[in-house]
Amino acid sequence: MTGRTSHVRQFLVFWLFILSAVSYLDRVNISIAGGTLADAYHLSDVQLGKIFSSMLVGYAIFQTVAGRLADRYGARRVLTAGVVWWGVFTALTALVPANIAGALLVFVIVRFLLGAGEAVIYPSANQFVARWIPMGERGIANGWIFAGVGAGAGLTPPLITCIMIHYGWRSSFLVCSIIGFAAGAVWFLAARDTPAEHPHVSSAELATIESGLALSVSAPASPARNDSLSVADVTRILVPWRRVVRSKEIWAVTVSYFCYGYVAWIFFSWFYRYLAKVRGLDLKTSAFYSMLPFLAMLVSCLAGGAINDRLTKWKGPRLGRCLLAAFAIALAGVFIALGSQVKSARLASIVLAGGAGALYLSQSSFWSLTADIAGPSSGSVSGFMNTGNQVGAAITASLTPWIAARYGWTASFLVAAVLCFVGAACWLVVSPANSLVAANAPATGSGSFAAGEPVTDVGKLRS
Repeated sequence: MTGRTSHVRQFLVFWLFILSAVSYLDRVNISIAGGTLADAYHLSDVQLGKIFSSMLVGYAIFQTVAGRLADRYGARRVLTAGVVWWGVFTALTALVPANIAGALLVFVIVRFLLGAGEAVIYPSANQFVARWIPMGERGIANGWIFAGVGAGAGLTPPLITCIMIHYGWRSSFLVCSIIGFAAGAVWFLAARDTPAEHPHVSSAELATIESGLALSVSAPASPARNDSLSVADVTRILVPWRRVVRSKEIWAVTVSYFCYGYVAWIFFSWFYRYLAKVRGLDLKTSAFYSMLPFLAMLVSCLAGGAINDRLTKWKGPRLGRCLLAAFAIALAGVFIALGSQVKSARLASIVLAGGAGALYLSQSSFWSLTADIAGPSSGSVSGFMNTGNQVGAAITASLTPWIAARYGWTASFLVAAVLCFVGAACWLVVSPANSLVAANAPATGSGSFAAGEPVTDVGKLRS
């Protein structure tokens, strides 16, 4: 394979897109089947809301743990185990007996454990990005991975509805479970923890990858494939937690991601109801317009990742990662504030969907930045950051309708707009040059930085 360049990393990124979509299929399916489920078990809307929130709580609590597991044991095994885990608990959702006592508690436990299993998806994906993807390609790689959010959430309503109509709501969960098992099996067979371990990675692709990593995973003595560090070796250079919690960059992106999560989950949890109950659209029209934010998310993830990489190569990560994110999140705030004021329901839907799209232009910046500065600890660090996102999501699930009940839905969207501006401002204090691994990274070989050398010039990483 010496004369040809393989494209294994691109295939694995695409499969992470698939797994990302499956994870959102398993999250959003219950919102579509929720009415039927509530009728079957005689649950109120308040009780159904507790079931929805339990998944987010489990997801938030286990983010950092999941990231550390990915750092220690590698994305291949940890993500495979996670997919199997959430496939099992998706199936269990459908297997709860109709006449069981304490159905609410059973569903809360099952969805909580589903969220705990799903916690591995994005920290593991970021650990993969840190080990497999050159810095100059991380924007578009993360763009593809998080485009799965829009794809999964956007395809869930028609898929689940179709299955429910023909086979019942329980079958919809079983189908989701089977899809997850199949996707996880492909990942386990196709993935490896490092490119040097993969039998189908050509020497040319390996050289391209290693020349673009902020921290090489090859041994200092030789860039040869058989001298690569094992996963056990990598764990010895994990960034200590003390350094993580003292980093202003990590706290800034975590607070920003909290704001991001609060705003994003308005679309995931309340947008359909807002269009139907507040804007007065009929069910068919609401279903159509409620898909627009997710389509915008999908397109914006891909576009934002490409713009991220292009700007980073042109002027460096300060512009490509940080300023792009600040601009995109602030722009989302403008769209959301304007959309809440528009009188026409259809036009308001389009403007608000534009806000969702603008928000997701910044998605790849969060994950690319943590992969850049955290190196072998990118799973842990991104998991810590993503905890902020999920806390914001859990809060919006209950706070948004409370604000709407007291002050109106316009106020709910204006609060989200204000948080957009707060989240954008956080990016202005982030310096991509402040690597967490610089002080304890081993001496490196060709194409990587020595210990203590700040990562400031992405162009150097591509040579």
